Amino acid sequence: MTSTPTASPATRAKPVLSRGAAALARTPTSGPLAALVVAVAVFALTTDTFFNTDNASLIVEQFLVIGTLALGQTLVILTAGIDLANAATMVLGTLVVARLGQETMPAALALVIGIVICTAVGALSGTLVTRLKLPPFIVTLGVLSILTAVNQLYANGESFTVPSGILTWPGTRSYLFGRIEVTYGMGVMLVLAVGLWFALTQTSWGRNIYAVGDDAEAARLTGVHVRRTLLSVYVLAGFIYAVAAWQALGRIPNADPNAFQTGNLESITAVVIGGTSLFGGRGSITGTVLGALVVTVLANGLTQAGIDSLYQQVATGVLVIAAVAVDRIVRGRTA
Repeated sequence: MTSTPTASPATRAKPVLSRGAAALARTPTSGPLAALVVAVAVFALTTDTFFNTDNASLIVEQFLVIGTLALGQTLVILTAGIDLANAATMVLGTLVVARLGQETMPAALALVIGIVICTAVGALSGTLVTRLKLPPFIVTLGVLSILTAVNQLYANGESFTVPSGILTWPGTRSYLFGRIEVTYGMGVMLVLAVGLWFALTQTSWGRNIYAVGDDAEAARLTGVHVRRTLLSVYVLAGFIYAVAAWQALGRIPNADPNAFQTGNLESITAVVIGGTSLFGGRGSITGTVLGALVVTVLANGLTQAGIDSLYQQVATGVLVIAAVAVDRIVRGRTA
């Protein structure tokens, strides 16, 4: 009589891990949502000011800028790329709009010119990636270096005060039902997020983005115009960075060349924490919004708790590494 061999612990554990990985792959937003709930609960219990009206308003204002940047970053990362120059592009937009707005140029025209310039920067990056087949990391790292210098040269070490009106319109406050304070910028981001969600999930363009990010060569063989899709992503991302610049001016009516120096890393962090894979082909706008909330709440809560900003950077870095590690595991288990 022979006995049935007993599975090793490693063998027994594998199906459990696979089922867990598959479940996480099906609901990638569950992770950032859980992280957000935990962060809010911890800071609400450990600080006295986290739920103050003024602090809640500050969280929303900070979230709108980083969240809008992260929306553009999401499109690029979905194609297995990355944009290190998105915050620098946004800062250039704020400087151009503010400086032109201070002069005799109508504010609306200054805003249009700023949008065109940011979109052109995105088009430049997209052209270099698609035509010269350069790695997005290298292209955007070079553009980041160029824009950092250009911003300083254009501002000549100065900051520009933004005249009130259309340029600061996103920061205009209103009240829902006479009690709930909102800004017009919240509406702008909501429309942008819903529009991107619809485009990614309900259109052939969105399906092409996922296909290119998953396997560009396979997408090409099935009839997807890979170059055109990639270029459209970078152009649209540039436009979104211009919207982020408008949000930034609405939050603080002052354009500073030294502002948002870590904005690119914060937006990447938001996208990765939100469940979008750095390897491309998987992710969602909903996850990015949740990820941006996690990043904003974490930074704000640590500040309210009196934690040094250097430790805040450590916490953010740990979150990024953990999120990428989880993504790697999930992709490996569900492949």
